[in-house]
Amino acid sequence: MSLAVDRDQAFVATLRRIADDVAGRHADAVDRDARFPREAIDALREAGALSALAPEMLGGGGVSVEAIAHGCYELARRCAATAMVFAMHQIQVGTIVRHLDDAPWFESYLHELADEQRLIASVTSEIGTGGDMGRSIAGVAPGENGWMRLEKQAPTVSYGAHADDLFTTVRRSEAAEPGDQVLVLHRASETELEPAGTWDTIGMRGTCSPGFVVRARFAPEQVLTSPFSTVMNESLVPLSHIFWSFVWLGIATEAFERGRRFVREAARRKPGQPVPAAQSLSRVMAELSMLRSEVHSALEEFIEAGAEPGRERLSTMSSILRFNNLKLAASEQAPRVCAGVLEVIGIAAYKNDSPFGVGRHLRDALSARLMVANERIHSIDAGLLMIAKDI
Repeated sequence: MSLAVDRDQAFVATLRRIADDVAGRHADAVDRDARFPREAIDALREAGALSALAPEMLGGGGVSVEAIAHGCYELARRCAATAMVFAMHQIQVGTIVRHLDDAPWFESYLHELADEQRLIASVTSEIGTGGDMGRSIAGVAPGENGWMRLEKQAPTVSYGAHADDLFTTVRRSEAAEPGDQVLVLHRASETELEPAGTWDTIGMRGTCSPGFVVRARFAPEQVLTSPFSTVMNESLVPLSHIFWSFVWLGIATEAFERGRRFVREAARRKPGQPVPAAQSLSRVMAELSMLRSEVHSALEEFIEAGAEPGRERLSTMSSILRFNNLKLAASEQAPRVCAGVLEVIGIAAYKNDSPFGVGRHLRDALSARLMVANERIHSIDAGLLMIAKDI
């Protein structure tokens, strides 16, 4: 077995332990109180997991994208909010790693990330763009004494108030076109977050994602040089859909396992007698199997297409459609699995204090359709289908 495989397996085992011993223990309180999962994130920091995706030569753990995805799955089985915070952070780290372009400031930052286990939040959505991540209203503006500045009205900023740094999309300048965007990495100490909403939601309550007016100052070298359009297609969007989908798979798998435990207990109480719920659970298993196959095959395709050289394949229409469809399929299948388990178990699944309860899982899974709204993705896909030669 190779050193890389050993490293990946040890990493996933560590995250499984954190999921079982820490994240799962606090998951109900995180959900009930809509509070940040600080215990689990602190445990991930202590394990060095926040820099796991950064290369070893830059101070990171050097684990693979596959290992991060499986880590998202393990965390999600116990606490979806912890898993989503971890996934969103790793999307930002992966974006930096894949688009460094020999930028000294960002290379230095990755060392700092590893040393301090800094948590990065994303500020991509913006009021007034209609949910189009490929357009920005806010732009980079000149500040005082050589600094630059930005101001952006964001309807949601997941765990923004708990992050050490924020990665924000803006126009390259105040005079730039809406689609001429860049990413700016600015520290919380350089940022003012003016609250612009609350976060009392159905699910994913622990992600703490209210809206903010984001104001920041930063040095010019804190702007990622790669155009956001390239970063979006080659890294940010596919990594988002893959890591999110592994979170949703973890939620659905745990709900299914609760259904299976319920059916087994029913069978033990009446040995030799038919268990009607078992047949219903079999139908749910078929849905879960399709979800698992879709998620894992997409990961394999990303690894094949995302390797250097040839990463530009991720910007082709067929690749964009592939990862958009991953998001659509996973975000629809995961809630169906959870809802199916609810029907299999019945009232015991409906009770929040039941060992077979799946209310939190169902509510968390419902968020999947809204994280880049499915209707928005269908609109993008519809346009691409009209012109794409190969799908």
